[in-house]
Amino acid sequence: MDWPRNDLILIASADRNWGIGFKNKLLKRIPEDLKRFSQLTRGNMIVVGRKTLESFKDARPLPDRINVVLTRDKNYQCPGAVVVHNLEELMSTIADFKGDVYVCGGESVYRLLLDYCSQALITRIDAAFEADTHLPDFDRESQWVREEAGGWQESKVGVAFRYDTYRRCEG
Repeated sequence: MDWPRNDLILIASADRNWGIGFKNKLLKRIPEDLKRFSQLTRGNMIVVGRKTLESFKDARPLPDRINVVLTRDKNYQCPGAVVVHNLEELMSTIADFKGDVYVCGGESVYRLLLDYCSQALITRIDAAFEADTHLPDFDRESQWVREEAGGWQESKVGVAFRYDTYRRCEG
């Protein structure tokens, strides 16, 4: 099937082992990264799984953006968010949206939508944590190339991080 969009933007933070979460929480809350996430996604659309949305403050949709929740639970409701149950419903929902669509996790949503992403904005954390969810290793994925590697920065929470940008290769 030909989908109307293949320009989604994956956005995530990952440790040295491409771990992204543990027990439905971020591995490390980096205030600078959360601020950047907010600046990038405001005014746009984010796609999250139910568990990711429930990990947000007060388990509520993020303000100033369209929150789309992808869940298999047909009875799930979330005031202030658009709830979809499969890829077809999701693609129908995002087809005519003029802004950027950010894929914001968790692991199953990243894996489901990876083929529809043209870019991946990865905050690399220079540490290894216990993780139960992971991203693919973009440095080893043949269809992805690191376009930009940011400089290492020290967060006020005491961890080094950088912003890497990956782009899907053509062909």
